[in-house]
Amino acid sequence: MFLTITTTGTPERPATDLGYLLHKHPDKAQAFSTSYGTAHVLYPEAEAGRCTAALLLEVDAVALVRRGKGKGRGGAPDAALAQYVNDRPYAASSLLAVALSSVFSSAMKGVCNARPELPGQARPLRVEVPALPARGGPDLVRKLFEPLGWTVTAEPVALDTEFPEWGDSRYVSLVLEADTLTLAEALRHLYVLLPVLDDAKHYWVAPDEVDKLLRVGEGWLPGHPEQRLITSRYLARRWALTRQATERLELVRLAEADDSEVEEIDNAVEAETEAEEKPTPLAVQRREAIVTALRQSKAARVLDLGCGQGQLVQALLKDPAFTEVVGVDVSMRALTIASRRLKLDRMGERQASRVQLFQGSLAYTDVRLKGYDAAVLSEVIEHLDLPRLPALEYAVFGSARPRTVLVTTPNVEYNVRWESLPAGHVRHGDHRFEWTRAEFRAWAGAVAERHGYGVEFVAVGPDDPEVGPPTQMAVFTMTSPKEAKAA
Repeated sequence: MFLTITTTGTPERPATDLGYLLHKHPDKAQAFSTSYGTAHVLYPEAEAGRCTAALLLEVDAVALVRRGKGKGRGGAPDAALAQYVNDRPYAASSLLAVALSSVFSSAMKGVCNARPELPGQARPLRVEVPALPARGGPDLVRKLFEPLGWTVTAEPVALDTEFPEWGDSRYVSLVLEADTLTLAEALRHLYVLLPVLDDAKHYWVAPDEVDKLLRVGEGWLPGHPEQRLITSRYLARRWALTRQATERLELVRLAEADDSEVEEIDNAVEAETEAEEKPTPLAVQRREAIVTALRQSKAARVLDLGCGQGQLVQALLKDPAFTEVVGVDVSMRALTIASRRLKLDRMGERQASRVQLFQGSLAYTDVRLKGYDAAVLSEVIEHLDLPRLPALEYAVFGSARPRTVLVTTPNVEYNVRWESLPAGHVRHGDHRFEWTRAEFRAWAGAVAERHGYGVEFVAVGPDDPEVGPPTQMAVFTMTSPKEAKAA
């Protein structure tokens, strides 16, 4: 398994700077142990005008089978055909990608302590991979690399040159050339796209692969036209992980479009008015408004229905006035993230007694939701299809019946104030609807009348005199027991 990286230079910027960037001296041939064999780094040429670094990976076929136990994703992809006779030692795959990240880890991160100015410099680069499995052929190779600034030459490799009538194999001989990329960018592209083209990984894809993909793909993956294919193949087509990565990449795209941090995006494109000082993100303003309303209602035991990743639960736990906080969500992935955010496994016994997280659907009644002082539905209702709203209404207002219910939802009238949001589009791809202030008030008033609640409305965020606030909140308060029973 073989890969070369070549650059050219001038007397002022010699090509041998490649040695500094890779942290490997051009005068030495070095060997590094990996889990599946030995990686060799050597320089076939090292002159001021031209320098080439080569990575040769010698794969131990026996170690590959033993570590993977010959099973599917955990071992060689062709193990079912032959455990010891396959293309893994010869064709660029996830084995080579892992060797790249291990041997050139500092270069991939863009770190060079000896010459800190070098990693940020774009330089002429030529990458050659003699044998690359490409499920999708040369066309897919070009679709993956060309949007990143590479000039791509992908020549199909014949099954047998002596028998051309047999046609081409699934392998290509790849040459990539670019003048506008840094070495770190090039290595990150290779690290992700080599196993994507091979469409098989030699190791089990765990949940932490999502973090790894987003870290290495930072700056180029969110806007790549083949993002979905890259994500799916990199994560070995594991649907849950692919969905998680896609959602997080969408948050990154929305944050970049809004010139804000990912943490500030909370189920909407968060707009910020121009000011000399950075304004408080809308997601934060929303949580502050909810906490204020809960304090005013004197609630002690609170439900966060559709708690997502637990931001509101975390905020409520900071106030000792809330003696019990329960987060409910239909997504186990979201609850897992919330648990990590709250550090439940390291939380003290007293604090842990105040919080619960459990899975549940708001489309059904649930006896676990009864007996609480207040319930919060923050940016939840707009994710439901309109025909399902009556089921949610009964589950919360008719069955659980907390004394206070807070409901926040986007004000669609405010969307015109956001230049980054195309006309006619909702704020989030999963929104089934977004209401005007009149529509929200009509719905909330009808719900209150049917179930014995009074309702007041609170503006969240800057209240525009023409289109209102970005978020609208309804505060439902149960009327007297006699009136509630009559209702």
